[in-house]
Amino acid sequence: MTTAQATPTTSAIQSRAPFGTALDASTVRIERRLPGPIERVWRYLTESELRNQWLASGDMVLEPGARFELTWRNDRLSDPTDTRPEGMSAEHRATCEILEVDPPRKLRYRWDEAGEVTMELVPEGKDVLLTLTHRRLSNRRLVLGVSAGWHVHLDILAARLAGTQPPSLWREWSALRAEYERRVPQ
Repeated sequence: MTTAQATPTTSAIQSRAPFGTALDASTVRIERRLPGPIERVWRYLTESELRNQWLASGDMVLEPGARFELTWRNDRLSDPTDTRPEGMSAEHRATCEILEVDPPRKLRYRWDEAGEVTMELVPEGKDVLLTLTHRRLSNRRLVLGVSAGWHVHLDILAARLAGTQPPSLWREWSALRAEYERRVPQ
């Protein structure tokens, strides 16, 4: 696509962080370079109040086997004029279980209805490389939704850590969902 053909939404996508990669039919990996230090990024992954600013609330006991609930209220992360996509609820809850924890470097948990998530942090100078891998996604529809979801949520996290204005979740998610539809093989 040339710049002259690009819509504003497509231009915004092209200027954003790199897209995730489908490692296979049920696994997505996304990387983000975030402002550090690593302990600060870790807190945004594990502390409910900070995580709620970019993803979902929910207290975690950081021990293997500990169960916890994540609660998404994505309308709060979106511009008030954005329209929630059809089929998306105002609130979503997921029961999860900690599988592995190595503070402040690795968090792995099972998301009961949507596979397994691993977040790994590696310091790189003043920055931190976050590698998020979401495995065991049961179908392409879920792969596409999860890819777009993690992409925009990580963009919001990056903005929060940098102290800049985050993107509007629903507008970005809708554009990203369409782009992942194009990028992820059938």
